Amino acid sequence: MSQRHRAVVLGATGTVGQKLVHLLRDHPSFEVAAVAASERSAGRSYRDAVHWMEPGSPPEAVANLIVQTVDDDFDCDLAFSALGSSVASVVEPRLAAAGIPVVSNASALRMDPATPLVVPEVNPDHLELSQFPSVGAPIVTNPNCATVGLVMVLKPLHDAFGINAVHVTTLQAVSGAGYPGLSALDILGDAVPFIPGEEEKLCTEPLKILGRRRGGRIEPASMTISAQTTRVPVLDGHLLCVSLRLRQAASPIEVAEELAAFRGRIAGLDLPSAPDNPITVLAGDEPPTPRRHAGAGGGMTVTVGRIRRCPVHDIRLVALVNNTVRGAAGAAILNAELMVKRGLIGASATEARKAS
Repeated sequence: MSQRHRAVVLGATGTVGQKLVHLLRDHPSFEVAAVAASERSAGRSYRDAVHWMEPGSPPEAVANLIVQTVDDDFDCDLAFSALGSSVASVVEPRLAAAGIPVVSNASALRMDPATPLVVPEVNPDHLELSQFPSVGAPIVTNPNCATVGLVMVLKPLHDAFGINAVHVTTLQAVSGAGYPGLSALDILGDAVPFIPGEEEKLCTEPLKILGRRRGGRIEPASMTISAQTTRVPVLDGHLLCVSLRLRQAASPIEVAEELAAFRGRIAGLDLPSAPDNPITVLAGDEPPTPRRHAGAGGGMTVTVGRIRRCPVHDIRLVALVNNTVRGAAGAAILNAELMVKRGLIGASATEARKAS
């Protein structure tokens, strides 16, 4: 990955857009060459337009860029999209049709049959759906911020034992609501057991990610998922309390061993954002907590603890995923790194699209 590819960050002034800009600072494969946001931010320098919430200050090279609108044309090798769903559904296909690969954190096209929904350690082969676009460059999406943590846990266990049913209850950080997000009066000293759209994503996205590729489509995994989602007054880190009904009996020790041994399907590819250990398993009854474990693996490692028998299903456990890194910006960057490895981003990919 010696060549640095020029990227535009769409939705660059929002929380996920800022996290993308922050994580792309000094990245060996990508440089932020353009930033785009809404009309109210356009025409100003990024430094003046953004309410910066990441550590330190915006990278100097990005701070001086003039914010463009998302409807502009961009001289870039790829686009990182942190747009809202309604805007993304229009802007992302337009850029792809113009030959710019889109790596999207938006939910607009995740469940589109022709759009890859990828967690690299879990389903890198789904990128091959990118060979079937009708025109232009591919759009590749990463899943919902809680879904990432769930499928990372489900994948090794589904491969080893099979899974019939999943019940998951989430305790989700306020950063997942974006900025300004919830009013302090709505969340301080309270918990809100309803997050619009989240339960539906947790019930459907894992089935696509864990499904099998059949030519130009995905055959969803065969399991039932029930989800309940709750917003809690935590800054970063989504907790998932998971109960599993397995197809093949397994003890808590066997489950812990499978999770701890999981290295994923990109081991050995030397992707800069991939953690050495995608999953860390805590010993005994030690629980994962946002304050202690959200930063594991630079925010890219899922931490699992309290693996024990379930009197209703078979196994229950608690998982923690960093929602802004592994669940959003870091997931998109890791997808882009894999796309470079697979020749979907870069000069050779551009020439191949022109030739076709």
